[in-house]
Amino acid sequence: MKIAVAMSGGVDSSAAAALLQSQGHELVGFTMQLWNQRRGISLDENGDPLPSRCCSLDDVYDARRVAGSLGIPFYVLNLEEDFERDVVEPFVQSYLSGETPIPCVACNSRLKFAALDRMAVSLGCEKVATGHYARVEYDEAADRYRLFRGTNHAKDQSYFLWELTQDQLSRAYFPLGEMRKEDVREIIREADPVVAKKQESQEICFVPDGKYSEFIDRYLEHEDRLGEMPAGGEVVSTAGEVVGAHSGIHRYTIGQRRGLGIAHEKPLYVVQIERAKNQIIVGEADELESIEFVAKGVNWVAFDQPSEAVQAEVKVRYRHEPARATIHQLLSDNKNKNPVATAAGSDKSVRIVFDEPQRAITPGQATIFYNGEEVVGGGWITRE
Repeated sequence: MKIAVAMSGGVDSSAAAALLQSQGHELVGFTMQLWNQRRGISLDENGDPLPSRCCSLDDVYDARRVAGSLGIPFYVLNLEEDFERDVVEPFVQSYLSGETPIPCVACNSRLKFAALDRMAVSLGCEKVATGHYARVEYDEAADRYRLFRGTNHAKDQSYFLWELTQDQLSRAYFPLGEMRKEDVREIIREADPVVAKKQESQEICFVPDGKYSEFIDRYLEHEDRLGEMPAGGEVVSTAGEVVGAHSGIHRYTIGQRRGLGIAHEKPLYVVQIERAKNQIIVGEADELESIEFVAKGVNWVAFDQPSEAVQAEVKVRYRHEPARATIHQLLSDNKNKNPVATAAGSDKSVRIVFDEPQRAITPGQATIFYNGEEVVGGGWITRE
């Protein structure tokens, strides 16, 4: 089988390519140049570009070297403009609106898989392979592709793939879906010992130091858009009392405790961010818990559209343990603009009600619905 394989220069994608070749597949390697690390936005204390463990020029070189050692064709796709438009700019706007975004989901579905699908088709490739820890199976009876968690739950990356369409899933191939990380490193050690020693990327690729608000400050300055920078404002308790001041809502996220600068008899946490009032709302630990929330932009993976409420285990962030919940379809009421429950909602929004309250449900994050190992669907947490 001829397969287009995404090669980031990291351990997982390199091992995926080596494994597929050992299985006798014909491969074409692709690396996507997404973000120019030398733009002067992410800098260290000396003013030098911060090293990144993803999407850097060094990663491109590593990917090219691995492809060479495997003897496969290799191409670099320059997607910097697409990446900034479709991933970086929405990331910045989300923070400026008081949300906490997770850009890796949109990057996978709307950029990486979309670009690789186009290239794969043009070169006659049947599948698009990546190093994700997830599994895809074709259900012949339902004539549908189904997405499952990686066998190694500690490395499972199905959380980042719920937006993939049936068309994308029909070509997606995840050769590491049933493997352990230590076995993956062993596979690539023979092909490229240097890559085998690389550490995993833990941060968003274009913010290698993990300091998101500082990145946004520098990004807006670099783009001559300082007028969009959120001004300072009030920190208000859930009882309505002004208890402090903040330096811009993009510097805070739901559940945050450190850096509030407020003396209180009990620890206080950010429980809400009010963009319209430019306020940070703080409360005690129990005020972080919620029983329900609304998600928009829902993509159903296990079926086209549910005809009734769905019982599932729901994640509200990557490291969240899935919790039992009921998912209700929503349809906008044009008269009062409020969503109302319906068994056949068509605006791709849902109301999720947990069996037990969950902590720090954060607007801007992705929420994923599971039925055991299977990804039922997912959406984006909204303020509603």
